[in-house]
Amino acid sequence: MHIGNRIEQISREKRYGVSWFASQICCTRTHVYKIFAMRSIDTEQLMRISAALDHDFFLDLSLEYHSRFLPSDMA
Repeated sequence: MHIGNRIEQISREKRYGVSWFASQICCTRTHVYKIFAMRSIDTEQLMRISAALDHDFFLDLSLEYHSRFLPSDMA
């Protein structure tokens, strides 16, 4: 999963603007666009983003892991 794309998707679905999102995670708009481009991300930062967007990105990653790496009878 490209986590930055997923963060951008959820942000757009919730109709949160980039400026609002940046203010919620204490960074600049430029940094938000860098986050959207990231393929991986620090867990502390992902926790702050999950709280700001009220979305469990860790669950998204877990579901991706289960679908890709565990046998179907284990998922």
